[in-house]
Formats: sequence, structure tokens, C-alpha cells
Amino acid sequence: MKATPSKTKEKKTKVSPVLKGETFVLDATNQSLGRVASQAAKLLRGKNSPFFQLHLAPVNKVVINKAGLLKISEKKALQKIYFHHTGYPGNAKYPTLSQVVSKKGKREILQMAIKGMMPANRLRPIALKNLTINE
Repeated sequence: MKATPSKTKEKKTKVSPVLKGETFVLDATNQSLGRVASQAAKLLRGKNSPFFQLHLAPVNKVVINKAGLLKISEKKALQKIYFHHTGYPGNAKYPTLSQVVSKKGKREILQMAIKGMMPANRLRPIALKNLTINE
């Protein structure tokens, strides 16, 4: 008996051009938390490039300067609630934004906001390694 060739076509992925990473510097002075975080998340994913592909690891680097000068309204500082669980039964913590800022600084809330805007897949930790936040 002869082996018959498969009737399905082989799919070939188009070869993408060599991606060159860029370094973007953002100034957070007097800007709101969400605006800086969304801009950084877009740049980290590489959505600004015409060669963007979902399955490729991002190569852009983002540096955010003067994160300590972020603009946060008083109402938001009191109403925004984060969730943290210690791992022990009954130890769920619900700190407000102002408590997190006083304990860890504005750098931490900016990093959490950017992480929340990135897709939860295997590329997120790779992209977040390319993020640098300076107070």
C-alpha cells in the first residue's frame, strides 16, 4: 500500500521584520495616574509599532520619571480600595490608595496600575521587566 499525502495544507507564519526596541521616557509631573499608566502599558506592549503582533514578546523599554509628582485627587485617595491577601485564612486586607501611598509610595501604585492594564498572559512579566519607575 502506498502512503497517501495529507490533504490539509500546511500553514506558514509570515516572518516578521526584525523588531528594534526603543526606549521611551515619560514625565509624570502633574499627570493623573490612569493617563500615565495607560500610555506606559501601550508602549510596553508595542502597540505604537506598525509591526505589532500579539504573539511576539515586547521589546520596548519605558522609563517613567518623577512618579512622586503624580496628581491624585483627595476623593480618589480615600475611595480607591486595593485588595491584598496574606495567604492565611481570614487575612484579607483592603487598604485605601492613601494607605498604600504612605506605606509604599506612588511608585508602587503606578506599577500596580500598569500591571492591571496589561493582558494576563505569559508576555506580561516579560513586558514589566522593561519598565523602570523613578521617584
